[in-house]
Amino acid sequence: MENVIIIWSGPAWHTSAIYASKALLNPLMFEWFMAWGIAAWWQLTTTTIVENFPWFPDGIDWSQLMHNMRKQSINSWARIETKTVDKVDLSASPFKIYVWWEMFEAKTVIIATGATAKRMWLLWEARYRGRGVSACAICDWGLPIFRDQHIIVIWGGDTAMEEAIHLTHFASKVTVLVRRDELRASKIMQERAKSNPKIEFLWNTEAKEILGVEGWNMTWLRIVNNKTNEESVLEAKWLFYAIWHTPNTSFLDGQLELDEAGYIITKPWSTQTSVPWVFAAGDVQDKKFRQAVTSAGTGCMAAIEAEKYLNSL
Repeated sequence: MENVIIIWSGPAWHTSAIYASKALLNPLMFEWFMAWGIAAWWQLTTTTIVENFPWFPDGIDWSQLMHNMRKQSINSWARIETKTVDKVDLSASPFKIYVWWEMFEAKTVIIATGATAKRMWLLWEARYRGRGVSACAICDWGLPIFRDQHIIVIWGGDTAMEEAIHLTHFASKVTVLVRRDELRASKIMQERAKSNPKIEFLWNTEAKEILGVEGWNMTWLRIVNNKTNEESVLEAKWLFYAIWHTPNTSFLDGQLELDEAGYIITKPWSTQTSVPWVFAAGDVQDKKFRQAVTSAGTGCMAAIEAEKYLNSL
């Protein structure tokens, strides 16, 4: 029987493993293999360079950061299995984790399965992910490559307005594509965005195709007016989706308390879920911040709380 099993991948996953290892809990980590059709820590590797994670004054490529975290987990003697968790049984301790044709038991479980950004699935979108297409403006907005560039934001909710405003600090111009003739955002966010001289709105407009030179970054975006069907091309270096995220909780099959959006509910100032000794860390329980550094912090919390419980046995 395992002391602690940690599920998924990413900053919360690795940080909880490192802390659990230092506490001599001998954690077992399941790095999901192409779960939901996406690779482990795919959400992070769609970003290019991160400059808002401590200890890297010159910034660091996301894939390199994840490689470093994985290496540190291994060096801490955490065990990593690249296998997909099919289902879990959290009805009683020890908890049962089903992985392909095997079943594992654990005294505690840390769920760090994250949240997946919704995609538009535009033509050639996959080609330009990380090279013009991003789902996190707050993650990327300070990069030098965005300075004095025309950037496009899709959607009309509060998140879109927040990201558009953030991007104006460096971009020469931000164009917001809105499918309707009005915004969904709150009145205060609408006022802030509309009063910003760097932000323009294209109403009743949808993205259709991402264009660029193959092997290089995005250069243009083909758009269409959904009222007139008139097509045109915008020159822009980056496109940000500001739609929403889907927490990766479907495998739990309703065994933990979730909010209306599907995020795991944890106790205040804790990573404890509705099931004792099952903890949640990272974006799977955080729909507000969704940052690598905050995910790492909750991963630390989860490991410490698991250790405290195990020491009480």
